Amino acid sequence: MDSVEKTPNKSEQKSSRKFLKSLIRKQPQELLLVIGTGVSAAVAPGIPALCSWRSCIEAVLEAAEQLEVLHPGDVAEFRRKVTKDRDLLVVAHDLIRKMSPDCLMEVFDDLEPHIQKPLVLQSILSLMERGTMVLTTNYDNLLELFGQQQNKPMESLDLKDKTKVLQWARGHMRYGVLHIHGLYTDPCGLVLDPSGYKDVTQDAEVMEALQNLYRTKSFLFVGCGETLRDQIFQALFLYSVPNKVDLEHYMVVLKEGEDHFFKQQADMLLHGIKVVSYGDCFDDFPGYVQDLATQICKQWSPVPGGPGPHVNPRELGLLERAAECLPGPAEAPFPDLGICQGPERSLGLVINADQVDSTTLLGNACQDCAKRKLEENGTEVAKKLRQSEDAGGS
Repeated sequence: MDSVEKTPNKSEQKSSRKFLKSLIRKQPQELLLVIGTGVSAAVAPGIPALCSWRSCIEAVLEAAEQLEVLHPGDVAEFRRKVTKDRDLLVVAHDLIRKMSPDCLMEVFDDLEPHIQKPLVLQSILSLMERGTMVLTTNYDNLLELFGQQQNKPMESLDLKDKTKVLQWARGHMRYGVLHIHGLYTDPCGLVLDPSGYKDVTQDAEVMEALQNLYRTKSFLFVGCGETLRDQIFQALFLYSVPNKVDLEHYMVVLKEGEDHFFKQQADMLLHGIKVVSYGDCFDDFPGYVQDLATQICKQWSPVPGGPGPHVNPRELGLLERAAECLPGPAEAPFPDLGICQGPERSLGLVINADQVDSTTLLGNACQDCAKRKLEENGTEVAKKLRQSEDAGGS
């Protein structure tokens, strides 16, 4: 059972924010963020179509009527489904498949001026900067637009481009956002059921790369309500991943009621997902995401468990091998190297003066620093160093 860590709630003094320690102790690069319509609704509340699947369906139906691309009888039938059907995601997919995808262009056109509350996007971007991957079920590109405003090289991609999908899945596209349903700016690329991704689901290399993410990353679902019921998400990540109950994923949700919330917790654990509440009001959502991102970013280390970010991996390997070849430290350790800037200093290696010669794999810069320091001190060790080098050259 996870223990809980508290931080002050900036917007409300009557309670404290609660975060699972197992979540906020994750490195950002251990996470894969799944963003849903809740993120878009928080960022651009002025666009009703972004607020929920119901609002999206209603806006698309209105556009279809105005453009006369859907029979009036079909419009009436879909309006009936919006009020009666429980699975609105399926209704939305059926609607967009039946009519012209151009209606989405009508609904989502010119989004950038509508970014009114970018707090959630800024929080997501701060995680991306530190290695968190992002995918979305949304058709909009609000995150990419905001990132470009911040001079980040954002890139939208969908599952049609195998090369880019593999690059993204292997962590080589820091500012890439994978749209698993496609993007409204490319209506021909929209895919609304698994059959549309037949080439992807039958490609063993792509499927292994994607499903490996569900096995090795911690997915963090933010602003998602129906994502796990999404047929495409299921086909890509869930169907072939065994022992999901042993995994550690997280879903941040609105707490609509005690019974519903705790039932949702129990149901999601079957998929290896821990459900946590951001509050009982949607207005709590942006502040919660900001505080959560801040907590996670505090854990950031470019090389988990390793030295600082400026150590070249090749140099690190050389240093480790060099350290293995050296005997244990003598009574007189190497004097302080002062301003030596080589990676040896940051690694904290203990080197003995009489063990340093021209064959030691430490890099010329730090060897020169050592000699200079020793000569300045006029120590006996410097003489030994020169004698050792003379012997090696004879």
